[in-house]
Amino acid sequence: MDTADFWSLIERSAAATDNPVDRLDWLTEELSRLPVDEIIDFDVRLDEQRERADTWLMWAAALQICDGLCSDDGFWYFQLWLVGLGRQAFDLVAADPDALATVPAVQALVTADIGERTARWADGAWPSLEGLDDVAAQAYRRVTGCADDDEGFFELAEDRGHGGGSSPDPADVDWDHEDHAECVRRLPRVSAMFPLSARSVREERSRQAMAELLAESGQTEDEFFAEVFGARPDQGS
Repeated sequence: MDTADFWSLIERSAAATDNPVDRLDWLTEELSRLPVDEIIDFDVRLDEQRERADTWLMWAAALQICDGLCSDDGFWYFQLWLVGLGRQAFDLVAADPDALATVPAVQALVTADIGERTARWADGAWPSLEGLDDVAAQAYRRVTGCADDDEGFFELAEDRGHGGGSSPDPADVDWDHEDHAECVRRLPRVSAMFPLSARSVREERSRQAMAELLAESGQTEDEFFAEVFGARPDQGS
């Protein structure tokens, strides 16, 4: 599977359905019809394309669009969402993240009320395509019958120099994404289209979100972080 074949599958999946879950199922089914080598090829091509969007400038653009709600996981899924937009849009924004402002799928995320932007995004509208990086592994399990063992899949991908990652690793130089003037200079169109809420507003929103999460889980904050990280981030392991 070459790059053109990869993009053909991505774009055919978008044409098949606009439901993200159904789209991933469609891709898994299509990949399951292919030989193992081509399934691995898909994973390698996905990694190659995603890495083109793995920059601090793109992360800053994602932070603007998501009003600051873009953690490591969030940016990883944002990169996959960009791939899901198709080759033409992806090539455009990978070359110039500020060109996100011209992409219809991004323009559709604009809301009149800045502070309520992300809250008003309908289910499935968040710029995230979590699970796209797992469809090849799922197809591999189906084809090989290895229901729970991904070791062979990841070994094959790693033999090609890919696979195994799950966190962004931008290669360019980091900078202060809270510096409004610098954001405007580097991302003039995105910054104008998606101005950040005040930092105090975003911090309060994060506190409220954490409180709601803890209430739903019935956990204390220490219990939550112990489950997620093994310890609080500031306590080490």
